[in-house]
Amino acid sequence: MSNELLRAPAEVKYADELDWLESVDDGPKPFSWRLSPKMVRLFILGSERGDGLDREIPQKWFGDRGLVERAIVTLASDRGLLLIGDPGTGKSWLAELLAAAISRNSTLVVQGTAGTTEDHIKYSWNVSMVIAKGQSRTSMIPSPIMTAMEGGVIGRFEELTRATSDVQDALISILSEKYISIPELDADNVVFAKPGFSVIATANSRDRGVNDLSSALKRRFNFVRIPVVTNKKSEAEIVRFRTEELLRRHNIELEIPPTLLDVLLQSFADLRAAAASATSDDERLESSLSTAEQIGVLEDATLHSTFFGARVLTAETLAGSLVGSLARRSPEDLAILNKYWHGVVEPRSRDNGGEWAGFLEGGRQAIAGLS
Repeated sequence: MSNELLRAPAEVKYADELDWLESVDDGPKPFSWRLSPKMVRLFILGSERGDGLDREIPQKWFGDRGLVERAIVTLASDRGLLLIGDPGTGKSWLAELLAAAISRNSTLVVQGTAGTTEDHIKYSWNVSMVIAKGQSRTSMIPSPIMTAMEGGVIGRFEELTRATSDVQDALISILSEKYISIPELDADNVVFAKPGFSVIATANSRDRGVNDLSSALKRRFNFVRIPVVTNKKSEAEIVRFRTEELLRRHNIELEIPPTLLDVLLQSFADLRAAAASATSDDERLESSLSTAEQIGVLEDATLHSTFFGARVLTAETLAGSLVGSLARRSPEDLAILNKYWHGVVEPRSRDNGGEWAGFLEGGRQAIAGLS
């Protein structure tokens, strides 16, 4: 089934793994959890030789083991979980994996935006059914959060700080009282949460000041801060893992040379260092230079090589994809990239040669084409 979907949710994509883990899981399970906390951690972080399993479970999220354990423990309590961090740190992916392992359903999601209303986290009405038969539970449309409450499973709220204060206040009541009242009905007018219900929310740390969380809402969540990946080895694993997944989705077989991955990682590290030392926004790229954006650059380069190249990933193509992805403002971003290419890439190409020579030429052509 996963092959027939553009993007299968984690519980579909890894259904075989989850079935197998559930069959061998003899650990204590909180509430209505499908897997024990130990198996949830193993599903997310992968198996080790000491686990004594008959099959290998690959790692799906690359990060601190303690963060994952704290997230799992939080969901085993009656508190919500708030994953907070910079863009591209894997917050949403971790939330999806947790919901898939615990509830076998990661799709009960509310996306926080300026247009999100209380209806999106409580309920709305099927107008045609209300006109025909009046207001009743059958004419009510439950939100993903209400559905999660009724099923005793995990609900997700993406980009919580993007939602307005009215929506955040409504969520306080749900997390505190664990029920939703339906004043339009005379009977059967309260939906109570079943054991196992919890909410995983994500928040972008760069959105501070958009719609700051109230103290009351903060008290309903345990905060788990997801740091930016700074370890090159870990970041390389993330980029390679996610890119290979994307290529499999496109049914593309194309090798990613380790030397080119090193060039990509080093380029992003250089540009992050330049952004950190910049004294004004005009001297910083608009891009957040996240791991997710590295994945996007590499995917773009591999697809371009497949459809318009010689089905071989080259440094020139990688450079063109990087410039095309990061040059969002003209002329500011182009000036920053041009300075980087002349001040860093050119000397490195002269001193080290190898892939840096092709990277230098590809970047020059891409910048000239956009200027």
